[in-house]
Amino acid sequence: MKSFLSLAFAGLSATALLTFSPFTKAQWYESTGHAQVQNGDVSAAKSAAIKDAITQALVFSGARVSSVQTLVDGVLMQDQLKISSHGEIQKIELVSENQYSNKFAITLRLDIFSQTEHCPQSSFNKFVAVTQSQLNHREQARLGQIFDINKAVSKNIFTSLQKSKMSAVPVAYYKNAIKVDKYFSQQHDYSNAQLEEIASRSNAQYVLLSQITNLSASDKLNSDYAFWQDESYQRSYSIEFVLFDGTTYEQLWQNSYHSQAIWPFKKTAIVDVNSDKFWQSAYGQNINNINQSISYDIQAAMACLPTQGKIMHMENGKVVINLGKAHGLKKGQLLSIAHHNYLTDAAGNIMPHTVTTLNTIRVEQLYQQTAIAVSIDDKPLPGVQINDVVEIISQEL
Repeated sequence: MKSFLSLAFAGLSATALLTFSPFTKAQWYESTGHAQVQNGDVSAAKSAAIKDAITQALVFSGARVSSVQTLVDGVLMQDQLKISSHGEIQKIELVSENQYSNKFAITLRLDIFSQTEHCPQSSFNKFVAVTQSQLNHREQARLGQIFDINKAVSKNIFTSLQKSKMSAVPVAYYKNAIKVDKYFSQQHDYSNAQLEEIASRSNAQYVLLSQITNLSASDKLNSDYAFWQDESYQRSYSIEFVLFDGTTYEQLWQNSYHSQAIWPFKKTAIVDVNSDKFWQSAYGQNINNINQSISYDIQAAMACLPTQGKIMHMENGKVVINLGKAHGLKKGQLLSIAHHNYLTDAAGNIMPHTVTTLNTIRVEQLYQQTAIAVSIDDKPLPGVQINDVVEIISQEL
């Protein structure tokens, strides 16, 4: 028999940006959360799995959050689930809980007030290029010789975004190193051409950049007198992210994440950051948990962003665009067209500028990554040219 979990709302979180509208309607969502059992602590794993399941359901339902890390404080004690949140969740039902090997999984059904009808863009996919994170202080990677941690972290973030299966679809672009520190400076003295190149090569509208800023280790935790104990260190992990529109070069989202966890390996050990041993360690699990939170934060930040593409080819009144089934397009979908121009400010900075035209096109043929569209009245498209921007219109003809 299913166990019903009651909700106790202990007040509103100042850092959460969940909103409720009287026009929304409740809907049931089912999600499964997973967590690693560390040092035999099943209770902590169960709590983490519950948090994961609730967070997935909230983000998938369209809830707007500023930080998933502060969204839900889920603790399962005596079949009572206590949550601090705004009240989108009306009921929670426990479907199943399972422990296999050193992992714990819990499946919940949640009655949530959906926000998606107030954000029609969330029904269309937005592709985001996940670039290689920059390791700012390589000397801090000497402990464990983890000089490839930035590559491994970038791959893990890509995988976390893939697993979330929401409107932000990741594109792997983390093979090559990219210098990103200028994108995080106050002067924003970065290269628009680099953003455009990444977006063009990955066929993604959005570009995600990151830098690891701290991997420092504290003093050894265990006593020198306890020579039979393994060496253990408390090690920091800090990473920053920034999201850009590869078409307009506009900065859309920025956040940083900081944590600490035990580094369980010997001081002289060489650690393979791509191994299961690393990712199943306390430190690896800590990074993995942060990346899951990051993926949900990115999904929430991108949920209401527009899905745009470009005109790739024109022939006989038909246009080929770089949007298709993978982006959520359907036959008959309407799109607007805008010219992509550039303006130069007084300081000599080149800024993108789009001018929306009166032209509207309708999707006639669909492919996975592309589509063929025609004018809605089968008339010529004056002034339209290759590389013009197309944007999805929420309703169909």
